[in-house]
Amino acid sequence: MLKMALPLRLHLSLVIVVGAALLKHNSWYWLAGYGAIALIWVALLRVSLPKLGGLIGTELIFLSLVALPLGWEKASFLLVRSLVCLVVMNSFLLTLPPHSFGIALKSLPVPAALKENLLLAGQYLEILLAEVTRMQRSAQLRGINGAAGWLRYASAAMIGALYIRTLERAERVNAAMIIRGYNGTLPIDSTFRLKERFLLIFAWAIATSFTLTSYL
Repeated sequence: MLKMALPLRLHLSLVIVVGAALLKHNSWYWLAGYGAIALIWVALLRVSLPKLGGLIGTELIFLSLVALPLGWEKASFLLVRSLVCLVVMNSFLLTLPPHSFGIALKSLPVPAALKENLLLAGQYLEILLAEVTRMQRSAQLRGINGAAGWLRYASAAMIGALYIRTLERAERVNAAMIIRGYNGTLPIDSTFRLKERFLLIFAWAIATSFTLTSYL
């Protein structure tokens, strides 16, 4: 995995995503450039391709339901642009060490209340994924293998049980954080070093040139 500070990895991911999202419609040439950058980003972070593919495939299904009614020509560009953005952000999220989302979040210039909500949401998602993994293992031990077996096992009752279990664990985690002195402020220093600032400025310059050129 690329040895880079988490705040810098988050900012570089956002540079690529914002630059691609602001491209002019049907500027396929520049979108291809962002696509190449996204693939380089995946290689640098050494993302697990099966996990990345499964996650992006699920997300694209929902995006296609929104984009396809706009017409094939417009929907195709929107879907490819969304694919580039999803590859970049999912690569960042899939390579985050456990419980490190708050470290990366500290560097964003957003209100403290929003940071706290995002941090707690990230913690809840980690708990949810852990519970889903436990339920999948439980299903396999009961002889229910394969995707179809898992779908039968995850009935409405089990989904309700999953929600209750994750909610209870989230409440215990929140109580433990408060006991240990958590008050909504992350005691983390996330200032960038000189080399990191230079790299970030350089990335913004490239993304700005790509995006602005698409409108010429």
